[in-house]
Amino acid sequence: MQTEVPQDVQLRAEEIRANLNYHNYRYYILDAPEVSDAAYDKLFRELKDIEESHPGLAIPDSPTQRVGAEAVTTFEPAPHRVPMLSLDNAFGEEDLREWDKKIKRYIGMPEQEAIEYVAELKIDGLSINLTYDRGRLNCAATRGNGLVGEDVTPNIRSIRAVLLELRPNDPTTQRPAVQTKRPNDPTPSLLEARGEVFLTHEEFRRINETNEQAGRPTFANPRNAAAGSVRQKDPKITAARHLNVFLYAIGACEGYFFESQMDLLTTYRAWGLRTNPNVRVCKNIDEVLAFTEEWAWKKEDLNYDIDGVVVKVNSFAMQRDLGFVSRNPRWAIAFKYPALQVQTKVEDIVVQVGMTGAITPIAVLTPVAVAGVIVSRATLHNEDEIRRKDVRIGDTVVIQRAGEVIPEVVEVVVSARTGSEEPYRMPTDCPSCGMGLVKPEGEAVTRCPNPACPEKVKQRLQHFVSRDAMDIESLGGKRIDQLIEAGLVHDPSDFYRLTPEQLLPLERMGEKLAGNILAAIEKSKDCPLNRFLFALATRHVGEHTAEVLADHFGTLPRVMNATVEELNAVFEIGLATAESVAEFFADTGNQTMVERLLASGVQPAGSDSAPRSDRFAGMTFVFTGALTLFTREDAELLVKQGGGRASGSVSKNTSYVVAGEKAGSKLTKAQELGVPVLTEEQFAEMIEDGGETRDEA
Repeated sequence: MQTEVPQDVQLRAEEIRANLNYHNYRYYILDAPEVSDAAYDKLFRELKDIEESHPGLAIPDSPTQRVGAEAVTTFEPAPHRVPMLSLDNAFGEEDLREWDKKIKRYIGMPEQEAIEYVAELKIDGLSINLTYDRGRLNCAATRGNGLVGEDVTPNIRSIRAVLLELRPNDPTTQRPAVQTKRPNDPTPSLLEARGEVFLTHEEFRRINETNEQAGRPTFANPRNAAAGSVRQKDPKITAARHLNVFLYAIGACEGYFFESQMDLLTTYRAWGLRTNPNVRVCKNIDEVLAFTEEWAWKKEDLNYDIDGVVVKVNSFAMQRDLGFVSRNPRWAIAFKYPALQVQTKVEDIVVQVGMTGAITPIAVLTPVAVAGVIVSRATLHNEDEIRRKDVRIGDTVVIQRAGEVIPEVVEVVVSARTGSEEPYRMPTDCPSCGMGLVKPEGEAVTRCPNPACPEKVKQRLQHFVSRDAMDIESLGGKRIDQLIEAGLVHDPSDFYRLTPEQLLPLERMGEKLAGNILAAIEKSKDCPLNRFLFALATRHVGEHTAEVLADHFGTLPRVMNATVEELNAVFEIGLATAESVAEFFADTGNQTMVERLLASGVQPAGSDSAPRSDRFAGMTFVFTGALTLFTREDAELLVKQGGGRASGSVSKNTSYVVAGEKAGSKLTKAQELGVPVLTEEQFAEMIEDGGETRDEA
């Protein structure tokens, strides 16, 4: 029978917990400890003794419980409420300046005007998503595929730098005797706080030394060590490795509104979430470049790895205006510092055939470790690049990995030549089909012109089923090879004619797998138009260009029947792309393939944001404050569907400002400029009345 815990013991346990949480905050969040390790350890031992004597006091959020829960056998899937997207990369000043110009063009801002950015260090760690429900951490998930990650909550809870409960009362100004939860705490009811888990150089060395002494494998770099630690099946091992975290982004959020990226970082820190102090608000792109140059040399003094600088548009309203390009936000970019370079030898040069027939020479290398990854192949891009760098078989070369892409040959170490090196000559015939290769005038890329080239067919089929295209699961490269060898698939429309009777005789094909493949194929029939256009593998049509075409034309027949002039007139569609699209759909073979796809039940739908009427044609709306009748996204979508434009900033060209509760500076600016201001109810009337609003009496 459990005895009642004396009140003075309960109060003492609460007092110690509050003080330990306070000192954890000072140490891990502020990097400004007030007590020695010995003093902290003394308090920790006292609390542990109390909880062991009175097990009912050992609450889950106690500092003593952050040593790891029981081991697990598998990690459960954890869907993200808002996708975790990746960033485009910039590798120099020119790339950053072009990005700055591009986003100004997109929102119609004069090039000479400045955009305010926030520059942050790009932590080289493992992306993590922390979900706080009513202020308490209830789920931690890895990035996964961006939509669904792995639930690693027990492991993340063991990291002392991770806050288990948001702290609206800042302990830097007032030291609480006991943590209490006030009824009016200004924290969101739901928050997905995102950031990076990482290891310091010091801890990385300690872990490797421990592993080496125990005869266990060592880690190649701190990032791999951090990722391996987070994904340990035994949380106690994670707890023994002193992982750290920096939070810098947001997913879903309910019950709180952020104005800007800097507002987010400041608020996170006020709530007790750990953020990187090395961040700067930059008034323009020149100040961003100054920040990147400064940290190019200062990064060597850090006790953790960074591989660049992340640059974000500061204003969240402007971020919403800019939106996304496929899986990348337009409003952010990752500036990458030059990758680590190493030397190795070119053992051979081979070529690979791409889905558009592009012939790419590849250097076969003596395997070498680059930033913890074993590299045995590197791209040589094209014949002109080989000649420019004078790469020969047998050469010693400098290679680098940049932007998480295939490694590339930077230069030849001419001084290492012995005279036995062999100059390379591009083949004249396709290595896959034997047809003569062509190199169009003015282009650097050599191509195979044969539409039936086996390797081109294979690459196009693999592209068609890929995640960013038709997203047909269970059809990887080996499975497609199998279907091709069996004579079952020749072009994408053949996927939709497959039957169980055709699949079951294939090697290692059971009824369940066959059923999964056919179900995934059936599911892909209802697809957005932009993904369908991207899946067709037309030259010059990437994910973003496919979105532009889908948004502008709205339906597949309109895209297929568009002339070069009509295509070229679309914003962001250049002449080369226009000619490529028109040529693709003029080809009778491609027409037949598309007709067969449609006849099989594939139904590419127009973009949700494509105009459905002209009720708001020529109008620009700005939404501000807390909306109650619509979500901001739904309201902006209604404007776009009405042929109008939704903006995040007020100017003299703004047609209407729709003001919800607690509207702030945008409402003030609208009043100063004489821009008409609507309530949500008046905006709803405009929707119902076809775009006209009635004056208030």
